[in-house]
Amino acid sequence: MQIIETYFNAFNAGDVEGMLDCLSDDVAHHVNEGQIRIGKEKFAAFCAHMNVCYREKLTDIVVFSNADQTRGAAEFIVNGTYLKTDGDLPVAQGQTYRLPAGSFFSLSDGKITRVVTYYNLSDWIAQVS
Repeated sequence: MQIIETYFNAFNAGDVEGMLDCLSDDVAHHVNEGQIRIGKEKFAAFCAHMNVCYREKLTDIVVFSNADQTRGAAEFIVNGTYLKTDGDLPVAQGQTYRLPAGSFFSLSDGKITRVVTYYNLSDWIAQVS
């Protein structure tokens, strides 16, 4: 599914604007262990925070979609470096991590209207502690 592949290519390029171009204005961003954020502005703020605390590349991406291309999913590996301590999480000291993850998408009119991302936070904490 091209829009999801474009979204992940932009992520891996560090291109937040490219990611935003893939989203509807009222995108619902369901964050793992967090609140739902509605709209591109909140998505951009989330990305800005993440880019300060983490450097990540996604590999082994496999994209799936339903027949009418209104829903999609992707499975991938997050290869990251923990750059700056994020809130109450363990202290950042440049630790690296490798974490299986997945995202689910709703799509309409060629745009992503919902992004849901899941990963095992306990696994991540164990890797960086």
